[in-house]
This record gives sequence, C-alpha cells and structure tokens, in this order.
Amino acid sequence: MSHPTLSNQEVARRGKELYEESIRAKVETQENIGKIISINVETGDYEIGDDLVETSLRLKSKQPNAALWGERIGYDAVYAVGGTLLRTAQ
Repeated sequence: MSHPTLSNQEVARRGKELYEESIRAKVETQENIGKIISINVETGDYEIGDDLVETSLRLKSKQPNAALWGERIGYDAVYAVGGTLLRTAQ
C-alpha cells in the first residue's frame, strides 16, 4: 500500500538508509538473525519479530499512517520467491 506523501521509492530509500546507518549495528545480533524488522521511515522507530504483518501492525498501532519498510535481519531480502536468501551477516 502506498503512502499519501512518500513514493514507494522514497520509502525504500529511507528504510535502507536508516537500517544501514543507524539500526543495523544495534539489531544484527545472533538471536535476531533471520527475524523481521519493520521500520517507520519517518521516525526511525522499529519493531522486531517473526512475521512482517505482526511487526507492521505493532508500528501502525503507534502511528496509523506510518510509512513502513521491512528487512530480514542479516539477509539480503525479506522473502525469496523462486530464489535463495543470501545471508549478509557474519
């Protein structure tokens, strides 16, 4: 679902930037590898869990119109359809 003021490309750019620059070092721990993280690209708030819907709903309960970006911690994609997820974490 698109956001009313941010394009999908802008949400993706902000989400990747936030994850790489300020969140990744905090959350990429052994117990979080493979979990899902949803990020509010406007505030930098995030939720970690086992399911993208669960983490997104927790963020949306705090700010219903939040623009969200999702990552799988330690991997190059959230899901793989017909391919393989590549682990990026050591």
